[in-house]
Amino acid sequence: MKIQFTSINKNEPGILASLLWDSYEELINSDPLYWEPEVHKWHQFDRDAFEHPETVGSCVFLSWSDDKLVGFGSFDPRQGLEYGIIGHNCILPRFRRNGFGKQQICEILRIFQSEGIKTALASTSENPFFLPAQRMYLACGFQEKRRVHNQIDSGYNMIKYQKEIG
Repeated sequence: MKIQFTSINKNEPGILASLLWDSYEELINSDPLYWEPEVHKWHQFDRDAFEHPETVGSCVFLSWSDDKLVGFGSFDPRQGLEYGIIGHNCILPRFRRNGFGKQQICEILRIFQSEGIKTALASTSENPFFLPAQRMYLACGFQEKRRVHNQIDSGYNMIKYQKEIG
């Protein structure tokens, strides 16, 4: 299934935080002490994207399939041509396993390539909840570079990925 990407401009503030909550609700409920601080960061990210549409907001896109909102992707290109960072990349649970997350990553890689960015960086947690994300990054051609201590979920390391862009 193919998805279409749109800017966030014609949507209401709160939509990004809501998509993140819906996408990660199972994880948050499994250990609220660890994950509740992330919810506050999601709301700040949402505010930043809508209050700064020319900067933060221009680096976020919504993903649609058959006129249904399935998730969103985001990125940070501020490091110039050296590298771009893949940010939030979430797919609502009912739309998972359709390749939408991979399509979002490919869209970000396309944007990076069009801007002349040489390397894409991504990260996810070792937490079993993120196993699909781990597989997706590898399927998109990323290579695992290292694992580092995770300050949010101390039981699991963060996995750092990198992909050279042609």
